[in-house]
Amino acid sequence: MGQALDKLTIKGFKSIELLENFELSNLNILIGGNGAGKSNFVEIFRMLSAMVNENFANYIMNHGGADDFMFNGPKVTKYIEAEFLFGRNAYRFKLEPSATEKFIITDEGERYLDNSWKTIGTGNRESQITANKDERSRVSGYPGVGHYIHDAISNWVVYHFHDTSATASMRRYEITADNRRLRSDAANIAPFLLELKHDEVNTYKEIIESVKIVTPFFDDFILKPIHQGKKDVVNLSWKQKGSDYPMQPYHFSDGTIRFICLATALLQPYPPTTIVIDEPELGLHPYAIEILAELIEAASNKTQVIVSTQSPHLIDHFNPENIIVVNREKGSSTFKRLKKTELTEWLKDYSLGDLWRKNIIMGGPVNE
Repeated sequence: MGQALDKLTIKGFKSIELLENFELSNLNILIGGNGAGKSNFVEIFRMLSAMVNENFANYIMNHGGADDFMFNGPKVTKYIEAEFLFGRNAYRFKLEPSATEKFIITDEGERYLDNSWKTIGTGNRESQITANKDERSRVSGYPGVGHYIHDAISNWVVYHFHDTSATASMRRYEITADNRRLRSDAANIAPFLLELKHDEVNTYKEIIESVKIVTPFFDDFILKPIHQGKKDVVNLSWKQKGSDYPMQPYHFSDGTIRFICLATALLQPYPPTTIVIDEPELGLHPYAIEILAELIEAASNKTQVIVSTQSPHLIDHFNPENIIVVNREKGSSTFKRLKKTELTEWLKDYSLGDLWRKNIIMGGPVNE
């Protein structure tokens, strides 16, 4: 399993003109007004996922082209740079736009400890992270820096459960063999839960109990595979208390199925080394948000969690040091972690959510 992210630098990416050597802890809750830059912070992880999956070029074109990724456009920003430090290793890249609004990765490098940067790629359309994953150390013959970079970045996962429509992947059948890792959109949640039910019984029970707290009429999942051609498939069928009628995924409300996905992601026994979730409170009842906060805090004890939220109620359940306030100043996103010492007197009478609502903690709409 890879390393969590310790520190990052981002230059010229969307609304982030400069974020330098910013430290991340095991629990990081981003708050801020609409358009402050929280989603752009999350976006850098989505882009890294595309890079490690060798889908970078398509990702950029499917999200508006290179110009849309550059701070104030290509006339202001000539290139994007980023550095990521995790454990003893570091990775960096530099992106420059072409005339066709595609990115050229003009510099891609790796580093071990305080050694000099080693170039692993120049002038490429796709990242060399995966191509370099089998690198071996010339001295010891053990896995080299490239191995650890791939291992780390491939284990930083952005979960996005916003699409809960009737045709959403999480509501459909999926092959039972797709059970190794919960997908970012929970498309394979049924086979993943089926595998947990067989091999990680205690974890499965924890997920069930969490769902029952939020949805009292829920009893258990059915998770019965059926044959479909040459494959076995399963969906998120379930039963409610007092009935043996098999309910289907479309019987779940949007909020309920979204909470099921969140609980599964946060309680999974072998989580990614970094979990990133954008606005997990969407569509949840206030009481469900309290349970969600407990799950987030528990998950942060075994992995790194980064959450972007618009919910004052959610941040009521965390400490000031867990909160990163995102603002816009002169069109550029700023990021500042709260300090308990600066809020001691206020916290005697108010919660963190109260202070955010009152704009004592900056992070609301700002007129520039």
